[in-house]
Amino acid sequence: MAHRIITQVVFSGARIIGRAVAESYRQASATQKYAAATQKSGGSAFSSNNITMDEACKILNVGPSKMGQIDMEFVTERFKRLFDLNEPKKGGSFYLQSKILRARERIEREVQGFQRMAEREKELSEGFNPKITKD
Repeated sequence: MAHRIITQVVFSGARIIGRAVAESYRQASATQKYAAATQKSGGSAFSSNNITMDEACKILNVGPSKMGQIDMEFVTERFKRLFDLNEPKKGGSFYLQSKILRARERIEREVQGFQRMAEREKELSEGFNPKITKD
């Protein structure tokens, strides 16, 4: 009688472990396919901080940027207000705070990119004029 119980325990354990291994393999395969698909589309896999410019403008309730022309003082003001309203200690949401922070960072990256591009175009149109100082 004891050998039947031991055999049942061994087979049940083997079946459970087999199912767990098969399920983990399926999940790993799906994760790998998802990562490959997002890298092909130009995004980085598993990156939660990459939001679109439209989404960032909607979160902070500012108008869409036109070639980097957006009032950063207004964006900063909206950010501070919304960030303070969603303080977890005051009953707010940490998730919303992080979305607000990511939105501000995205808008800043966009504006800085356009500023760098404008500086390069200005330098190319004016030519390189080094400053000469006398020692």
